[in-house]
Amino acid sequence: MASSCAQLYLRCSSLLSSKTATLTWQHTSQVQHCTAVTRVPNKILNGSSFSCGNHTTTRARRMWKQQMCYYSDFTAKHLETEAKEDENTEELSRTDVMAYKSPLLQIIDAAPVTEGQMSLDLDAVELSALEDISDEEAVAISVPPAIPPASTSLRDYVDKSETLTKLVQLGVNLWKLEQRPNVGTMLLKLDFNTDVAPRLLFLREIGVEDSCFGNIITHNPFFFTENLENLQARVNYLKLKKFSSENVAFMVSKAPYLLNFSVKRLDNRLGFYQQQLSLSASNTRNIIARLPRLLCASLEPVKENLKMCEIEFGFKANEIQHIVVAVPKVLTASKRRLTQIFDFLHNTMKVPHHLIAKSPQVLNTKYLRVRERHLFLQYLGKDQYDPTQPNYISLDRLVSLPDEIFCTELALATLEDFCLFQKTL
Repeated sequence: MASSCAQLYLRCSSLLSSKTATLTWQHTSQVQHCTAVTRVPNKILNGSSFSCGNHTTTRARRMWKQQMCYYSDFTAKHLETEAKEDENTEELSRTDVMAYKSPLLQIIDAAPVTEGQMSLDLDAVELSALEDISDEEAVAISVPPAIPPASTSLRDYVDKSETLTKLVQLGVNLWKLEQRPNVGTMLLKLDFNTDVAPRLLFLREIGVEDSCFGNIITHNPFFFTENLENLQARVNYLKLKKFSSENVAFMVSKAPYLLNFSVKRLDNRLGFYQQQLSLSASNTRNIIARLPRLLCASLEPVKENLKMCEIEFGFKANEIQHIVVAVPKVLTASKRRLTQIFDFLHNTMKVPHHLIAKSPQVLNTKYLRVRERHLFLQYLGKDQYDPTQPNYISLDRLVSLPDEIFCTELALATLEDFCLFQKTL
């Protein structure tokens, strides 16, 4: 029964399609005829011919309108009939009608559409991802930027990460941190409220100024991975060793890795300097508070400089102790620079060890400054560094005074003369 009904429906559809095609062909022929009549050239300028042309054109327009109305009524009746036959074949019926759509209907469809209708049609259409679009449409598509899965720079994540945004506001140099391995990944995993903010508050509580936060984090980003209890324990140890709160804040600002060291390691470092230099507790605190990186830096350069001062330079133990207490930077200075300055002082200027030990700041001066001033005094015949002789010139004043005062008080010359002499070197 179902198969017979289907065959009957197909026959009816084919008959209806053939009728529709026949009517379409007849209608097209009539329209072409009307168009041909309308296009007859009217080149005769007499009145009869002109009136005939107007009559023919009016008649053709009337016939065209009648055919339009007839064809539109026919299409509407056809759609109503198909809809009543079976609701499940509604889409098929519309497809059949659209398949035999006449050129006249295409012209009607090409008429301008209002903005309201256009918006409804665009909302109803679902665009495919594989559909070809024009360049203008492609440019108009706005895609929200996504966080890149991998990048060689933290710049791509600053706008997406609250932690990185706040660190930039604090003055952290991200371009330095991204050059260090695994630091960028570690920073992206941090949560500002739970990992960053509590440690920043800790720094403020121990007396570190807000302007120093950026420098501390830039040099020691692993500070955020330390437990707050361990950080507090290390600060308490330093205060137990009688470092003042101001000293602790200054030491953390100048040596950011200080708080990453355990209490045992800090105690070993303090014990090393106290025993190696035979210093008292107060002198040990003094040099550490002035140069806190001694607690964080490697001990090998320190040991080498101490041996160099004793063996190569020939200083005694008490002289080395005095030099280190006065100028702690001697422990971490470059061996080449120390050797160059000492060789010029002792072998060229003929300054003995005990005078150098009494003025240890000369070892922390630029070599060019010492050389230029000594040669200028030597040129003037005033290079006298022995305190037992007249016209004695102190080493401290030699290296510490500005050029103008050096010329007027020590060299007894003008600044122009000194500048001219420097050009001869």
